[in-house]
Amino acid sequence: MTSSELKYPRRRLQVCQNLNTDRLTLRRPTADDWPAFHDFMMSDRSTAFGGHKDLGKAWRTFASELGHWEIFGYGMWAVTRQDDDTAIGLVGPWTPPDWPETEIGWMILSDAVEGTGIATEAAKAAVDHAFNVLGWDTVVSYIAPGNTRSIRLAEKLGAVLDTGATGPAADTLVYRHPKGQAHV
Repeated sequence: MTSSELKYPRRRLQVCQNLNTDRLTLRRPTADDWPAFHDFMMSDRSTAFGGHKDLGKAWRTFASELGHWEIFGYGMWAVTRQDDDTAIGLVGPWTPPDWPETEIGWMILSDAVEGTGIATEAAKAAVDHAFNVLGWDTVVSYIAPGNTRSIRLAEKLGAVLDTGATGPAADTLVYRHPKGQAHV
């Protein structure tokens, strides 16, 4: 194994399939999801997710979502309602080479669906998929301090703050999900 293989392991286990829940379809994101992502990243709601109201940075961030799928064969799914293919969120596996651990991340792009259980439903499916299909031994969610909605969601899923774990940034909170079925 070369040093670059050790530093940047190919975590490509398989190409993930779509997931379906009672109300949602989680599918691979496409370029058609850019307008919803753009609007979110240009809004004040995106602050905890690196939102910066900078068109170039938002575009590069979205391109990295698409590229993650190309490199690893999985990534954050675009969350849609089963009867409407418009992306209302991004939820799922996120494992850039510099991430300390395997993460399930989430962001709800549409403020109209906040508080409706969409994030809970999608995140539960993603955590279960990570353990049961991808075969991950551990799953964390990295959360910005002060992002109370994400903290509540992690706790609702059964995740516990792991103060001994290292996040991608010094102040990042690390919530560790229990292996097995996510709680809800």
